[in-house]
Amino acid sequence: MAEKKLISVEKENGIAIFTLDDPPANTYTHEMMKQLDAAIIDARFDTDVHVIVLTGSGEKFFCAGANIDMLSQSDPTWKYFFCLHANETLSRLEHTPKLVIAALNGHTVGGGLEVAMAADLRFARSGAGKIGLPEVTLGVLPGTGGTQRLTRLVGKSKAIELMATGRNFEMEEAAELGIINAAWEAESNDAFIDKVKEYAMQFTTPAKASMAVGHIKRACQSGGELPMEQGLAIERELQAKLFASDDAKEGLNAFVEKRKPEFAGR
Repeated sequence: MAEKKLISVEKENGIAIFTLDDPPANTYTHEMMKQLDAAIIDARFDTDVHVIVLTGSGEKFFCAGANIDMLSQSDPTWKYFFCLHANETLSRLEHTPKLVIAALNGHTVGGGLEVAMAADLRFARSGAGKIGLPEVTLGVLPGTGGTQRLTRLVGKSKAIELMATGRNFEMEEAAELGIINAAWEAESNDAFIDKVKEYAMQFTTPAKASMAVGHIKRACQSGGELPMEQGLAIERELQAKLFASDDAKEGLNAFVEKRKPEFAGR
């Protein structure tokens, strides 16, 4: 029997759109995480993909987190390895040298927010749902990177408050806290996704040097958690790779020749 498809992938204009597809709440299982992991690796190697957009199917949920039925039927050892693999998958997404944008089309709670926080940029459809990390109500903590990524986004005190209370809140408050970049008005989910795709297009070739965008991401995601001297070393190595790229040559020549550059992403 063929494995159920839980991650759908569409590619257009340099953008790969990953959709978490297990309605009604798009909760993730080990099978979904394995498919997401595979999609991330495929996008890494695909030279035609410059930006990844991650969203959920339907109108109500981006993702409601891990599938509770799955967890309730699993022993502690299996749960540990499930969380370990999920952490590895999200770290792979976070460190892939291509820009990742999370398009939050509905409720983004628990592990769903943990998935979203592994993206580089997060935009939500205004009024489409709530956001939060309510794991404490189940007697556990956010165990797929939530404690670490939320702390880095909002600071220790606010992160502890949000996770210890377990409250869910509106997307606008999430934007004020810096958890998401912005909440956008849209008449429908399709209109919202179109707006995200239009935004993502600015980071694709030939208008933008997508390789440079990816290296900026790597410098921040990898170097930002290191002591300054080590972070600067990563920055220098990434810059050296860019100086040797065709795009850097094109960008410098276009500047000297006073013309618009035509980047190729290599």
